[in-house]
Order: sequence, then structure tokens, then C-alpha cells
Amino acid sequence: MLAATVAQFVVQSTASLQGTVTNWTEPLPGPMQGRASVIDGDTVEIAGQRIRFNGIDAPESRQYCNDAKGFDYPCGRRAAQALDQFLAASRPLHCSFVDRDRYERLVGNCNRADGRSVQKWLVEQGLALDWPRYSNGAFAAEQVSAKAARRGVWQGRFDPPWDWRAADAEKVETVSEQSTGFGLLGSGCNVKGNISVNSGEHIYHVPGQKYYTQTVVNPAKGERWFCSEAEARAAGWRKARR
Repeated sequence: MLAATVAQFVVQSTASLQGTVTNWTEPLPGPMQGRASVIDGDTVEIAGQRIRFNGIDAPESRQYCNDAKGFDYPCGRRAAQALDQFLAASRPLHCSFVDRDRYERLVGNCNRADGRSVQKWLVEQGLALDWPRYSNGAFAAEQVSAKAARRGVWQGRFDPPWDWRAADAEKVETVSEQSTGFGLLGSGCNVKGNISVNSGEHIYHVPGQKYYTQTVVNPAKGERWFCSEAEARAAGWRKARR
């Protein structure tokens, strides 16, 4: 009975995070222009309307990537900050729409007042990825350029935003289990063993460290939990520097 309750809680929690698919029958609005407020690296708001850029995917606001030296940095926040500066240089923003997404946002192609494509610029700067699932490779050339020049996320190692969201959803499920008394945290095994996506180094994080909360343990990648620092060190993992 308790297991069923936990399962139901996890499903409800995950659904509330992922949103629900809405069948829209009303027509899409015509082109819109205005002063855009940045929500994150691939989403803006104009006059109270959320707009998701079509065909690209930027790191999430809480996402961290590895820089050229293998250190973590907030790539999601960096993308949003760079986008804000880019839009401020040539206002207003012009958008035309192709769809609505499951979060009720308009999905559109957007250009600055000077005609520059926002999506192309974001991908070219390595601040977002071409999302083949929706772009049909429209920004593949810009991505090749960014990767060759090691701009933005291409300077080091990173998880594509769609993979990061999937891992984050697993983390939410784990936290749901922990809230009911199950899971490794509930047993006192709260040391997170993480493998650096840049160097492959095995690093462990303990509660109170700077990146402990953001660190996700993915057993499929060889990562694991430890019940003590001594156990982690004995297994060949080193402590995170911060």
C-alpha cells in the first residue's frame, strides 16, 4: 500500500513538472514585436506572452557545464545573460509563430530589429544547440562553426539540455522517494559520487559544498552514492574542491 502511494506521488510530481499536452484549436497569432524580457536562454516574454525559440535548445537555468579547464560553470545562466545583452543591442524583437508547446508558450522564429536571427546567433555562439527533433537541421551549420571554434558550451564537456532535463526528472523522482523515507539519503548514504564529463575524473560531493545540490548521481554513467567520505576515497574518488 505504501509503495503504491509512493509511486502515485512520483507520477503526480513528475507530471506537474513536465506539464500536460494541450490540444489547441485556436489559430496562432500573427507576427509580434516588442521589447523582450529574457526568461532563460531560449525563452523570452513580450507583453506578457511567453515565446520559445523554434528549433534550438539552450542549457537550463540551473544547468552547469564544464569549462576548458574542467571546472563547473553556470552555462544556463550565462546563456540567458548573453541573450539579454544581444537583444538589448537592437530592439524591438520581431517574432513569427509556428506552434504552441505543451507549456502553452508560443513557438517562434525571432529576429532583432536589425534582422539578425536570434536562434542562429545563439547556436553560433555555442549558447544553444541545434535541436534536430524540431529544426530539421536548420542551425546545423552554425553549430559546426561553434564547435570548431570551441565557443560557449563547446569549450568543454556538457550534457545536451534535453538529456539534462531527463536526468533532472530522475532526480525529482529520487527526492520523492527520499521524502517518504526510502532511498540512499534516507539511509544516511548522502555522499554523491560524480564523474566529470570533461576529464572523466571521479569526484565526490558532500552536503554543504557549493555544487552538492546541483550534482545528479546517474548510475547508468557509473556514478554512485557513498555512505562516508572514507568509503568514497577507498573506492578511488577525490573530494570536490568546492
